[in-house]
This record gives sequence, structure tokens and C-alpha cells, in this order.
Amino acid sequence: MGIKADNWIRSMAQEQAMIDPFVENQVREGVISYGISSYGYDIRVGNRFKIFTNLYSTVVDPKQFRADAYVDFEGNECIIPPNSFVLAESVEMIRMPRNVTGLVLCKSTYVRAGVLIPTTVLEAGWEGTITLEIGNMTPLPAKVYANEGIAQVLFFEGDEACDVSYADRKGKYQHQSGVVLPRI
Repeated sequence: MGIKADNWIRSMAQEQAMIDPFVENQVREGVISYGISSYGYDIRVGNRFKIFTNLYSTVVDPKQFRADAYVDFEGNECIIPPNSFVLAESVEMIRMPRNVTGLVLCKSTYVRAGVLIPTTVLEAGWEGTITLEIGNMTPLPAKVYANEGIAQVLFFEGDEACDVSYADRKGKYQHQSGVVLPRI
């Protein structure tokens, strides 16, 4: 199993619509970069956010999650409250091949500002837009820019296809679109 290079990513994006929309080069001028890189693809964050709030003094329980723990927001910039987080979705739709797993990692520009995205695994056979968990680890408000780079996806191809893919298992986040809350 090895990490896949830009030429493989480009080919898979064009021939199998693995990334849609696909940006052929890396866009950098005046924005947080996005598009293809040497061994990955920098995805963008969309403009719809769910900002975590403690308005109802809710206990955070991933098995019984309350949708009213978030405030919906749409805009070109999102302010994350101190020591809090938002959920957002990627601009790009990703279609993972049956023999490939992806890792989503936070861009260093945000990490250096105290804004973090936990590592997320895109399993073989998974399809959808990525729900991004964006945390502000600072004691100050932090800004996220919609339609700019937020994370990088690294692609790892297995030596053979798996017996049972995420699609075969009918995974609970298969074909997700929009900002998706935790599911059991």
C-alpha cells in the first residue's frame, strides 16, 4: 500500500469522478490554498456551518445528539467562538474507489492559528461530501473562510480490493450531503 501521487489523483478525478469539482492545479493567490498537490488534494470548506452553542445547557451525547445544540449559519466567513467548534461540509464530493482509503488532515495554515480538524478516514467505497469538524482551540474567536482550503486528503491504494466496502456495509454516512450530525 502506498500514498498516491498527483498524476494518479488527476487521472482518478477525471476518469472516475473521484473528486467533483476537481481543481487541476493548486490555487494559492490571496486564498488558503486548495486543489491538487504533490501527494494529496486540498479540499475547500463550503459556506454552510453549524456553530456549536450551549444555549440549552445540553450534555453532548453522541448517542442522543440534539440538533438544537447548533445554530445554522451561512456566509463567506464563519467566526468560531473561543474553545468551541463548528461543523461544515466540503465543497467537493468524494467517491472513494473500492481499493483506496483516504485520510483527511487539517491544513497547517489553520493548525498554526489554533484551528484544528481531527483526522477523518474516508473508507473504501464511501461517497459523499465530507462533514468537517473544525475546532477553535484558542481563547479568542477564530475565522474560517468559505470556499477556500481547509484540509488535505491523502489517498492510499491497497494491494487488492477489500471483501466488504463501506458501500457494501451500507455505512450510516454513505451518500451524505450537507452538514450531517452524529448518527447511531
